[in-house]
Amino acid sequence: MDVLPREVLDIPFDNSFARLEGQFFVRQNPVPVKAPELLLLNLGLAAELGLDPAALQSPDGVAVLAGNALPAGAEPMALAYAGHQFGGFSPVLGDGRALLLGEIVDPGGRRRDIQLKGSGLTAFSRPGSDGRAPLGPVIREFIVAEAMQALGVPTTRSLAAVATGEHVRRQGLEPGGVLTRVASSHIRVGTFQFFAARRDIEGLRKLYEHVVARHYPEAGSPLDLLSAVLERQASLVCQWLGLGFIHGVMNTDNTSISGETIDYGPCAFMDTFHPATVYSSIDHGGRYAYGRQPEILGWNLAQLATALLPLFGEEQDAAIEAAQSVMNGFGDLVRAGWTATFRAKLGLVSAEDGDTALAANLLERMAEGGADFTNTFRGLSDGTARDHFLDPDAYDGWAADWAARLEREPQDGLAARLKAANPALIPRNHRVEQAISAAVNGDLGPATRLVDALSRPFEDVPECHDALTRPPTEDERVQRTFCGT
Repeated sequence: MDVLPREVLDIPFDNSFARLEGQFFVRQNPVPVKAPELLLLNLGLAAELGLDPAALQSPDGVAVLAGNALPAGAEPMALAYAGHQFGGFSPVLGDGRALLLGEIVDPGGRRRDIQLKGSGLTAFSRPGSDGRAPLGPVIREFIVAEAMQALGVPTTRSLAAVATGEHVRRQGLEPGGVLTRVASSHIRVGTFQFFAARRDIEGLRKLYEHVVARHYPEAGSPLDLLSAVLERQASLVCQWLGLGFIHGVMNTDNTSISGETIDYGPCAFMDTFHPATVYSSIDHGGRYAYGRQPEILGWNLAQLATALLPLFGEEQDAAIEAAQSVMNGFGDLVRAGWTATFRAKLGLVSAEDGDTALAANLLERMAEGGADFTNTFRGLSDGTARDHFLDPDAYDGWAADWAARLEREPQDGLAARLKAANPALIPRNHRVEQAISAAVNGDLGPATRLVDALSRPFEDVPECHDALTRPPTEDERVQRTFCGT
């Protein structure tokens, strides 16, 4: 495979994960595609990474983004990890359709992974798979990940989406694509499980030391690391809940050690609120429903605690007791985070004991009244929240309690506080699907306009407000989302 000189495309790689020895990865090159075409390029992220947008848009740059050439300094590899998928443990999963090109330290001093998704078969590809990604899910992840960034949620990022000129077989023949993903790292709970399942204590310790150096330099022990990951993940899931976001496939291999949202497969943002909402086509039992996400995340982090046990000390009973003491605090972290999230969404600055019940009561009425999640909370700022209930009287009964609570809050800036906590725009499923459909058929206009609008989610954007804030009609409603990348 051609390696491009730095004067053609300068990506200043510094690949710390590649310096680990053992079974952490398998080195291999991406598989070239037939006719790469750049569809979407994140100019803002390219600048943030210190990369030249013009070089990325050149034929050589597109070749790199498609996996047809390598930039100097890249060390492509498929990462090893295990994972619980819908509760069942697989000791070997790994990157079956993705390759880490390498790491860079951006101008702001942040170390970032650059990965290609859909880059061909790897050593971890499952029998019968093609290692590729359909273009639709590639565009979906590009749109949703960047929307999450704008919403202030820790997330992997989307640098580029490339069409391959080839087709993949999923529900039928679909155009193929490659996503260039940027992340703080691609280390998962499942990465620790991979080494723990093999009783590879040396590998487990190397992984722990790498993660501490990269993400948690303040952690002085494996117990400290577990505690720090719990805090970040508890904060993350509360942000999801505050936006009506459903990850859709919260397996342990999709739970990032860095605390970022990762792997946007069958994800979705709710329209009509209900805690049991599920969109994922593969979540038949509702394991990863909106309201179950904190519980499932706690279960996933318990698997991390189990994997870390060999590093806690030789006395097993004491190690288990120490890990359990940390895990016991997870529920309190989530409850406190949930209350803080929804207190802000109600415009409250001070804390009172009844705030949790006040927010929960609104959600109960929303579920009973068929209220749109995003529009109801946004409507608190301009008096239109009641319009989103089938029976506005149900909202009025709650609003009296909210008004009484607001009397004990600063009145100056209330509307601004509410708007700052409640976005006007989210990537609604039907709009994302419409953008994907148009892009697959050669029209990138809807996708680029959607990405642009979603970069300003807390603003009222007149030119697209009605189209992008309106819930779907019955014909537009998306019932199922699919894991295609």
